[in-house]
Amino acid sequence: MSSKRDPTPTAADLRNRGLRLLARREHSRGEMHSKLKPYTPDEETLNALLDDFEARKWLSDERFAEQWTHFRSERYGSRRLAAELRQKGVASEVINEALDQVRDGEAERAHALWQRRFGQASDDPKERTRQLRFLAARGFSPSVIYRIVGGAMDDEFDVSGDED
Repeated sequence: MSSKRDPTPTAADLRNRGLRLLARREHSRGEMHSKLKPYTPDEETLNALLDDFEARKWLSDERFAEQWTHFRSERYGSRRLAAELRQKGVASEVINEALDQVRDGEAERAHALWQRRFGQASDDPKERTRQLRFLAARGFSPSVIYRIVGGAMDDEFDVSGDED
């Protein structure tokens, strides 16, 4: 006797697949939509399922954005984090709210990252450019980058940006 499965997934199959995804980690609604779309023939069923997950508080863009920024903020600046969250389908106001929590310490995080990678400032323009690119590629703002790489040359380096 051969046991062949029905190739068209039911609503219960789709729900179980969604729950397995959420059991691993938080997802945004946009991520869940793109991951579950290949397994459902119609958009209405998928949107109803995602609405149900949100109503039960199993799916939350706010919670996802907060967790994502907390997890990745040590290595990346707010510009990069915002781009990643936009790519995952998170709304702009949710992104801004999540990034407000990590923006305050951005200069300190960038300086710590720069310090671990390079250790000291360089007089060589090529090396300084390399250091600038390193921080820019990680999404730190130009003002923070220049304050760190430029300020590292000064004896009185201050990551807070306060003028005395």
